[in-house]
Amino acid sequence: MKAVITVIGKDTVGILAKVSDACAQASVNIVEVTQSVLQDMFAMIMLVEIDKSTVGLDELRDNLDKVGEATNTKIHVMHEDIFNSMHKI
Repeated sequence: MKAVITVIGKDTVGILAKVSDACAQASVNIVEVTQSVLQDMFAMIMLVEIDKSTVGLDELRDNLDKVGEATNTKIHVMHEDIFNSMHKI
């Protein structure tokens, strides 16, 4: 199973590292990452594997919400099935 993690906020040092660390702590494998800095705004999308996660999706969301608060970013986690359903034509 996969999930999509999005991160948006003012660019500061360490956002990618802190999100990656939270994923590693939960045994969530990062498959793909794309990120951009648009003037002073940071935007990132991660595709992650959650099959072997040591926490449930809700706990992962809570953990990443805390990272978002610490980095002054908004972090959203969506299960791949929901993401795909929302983007079907």
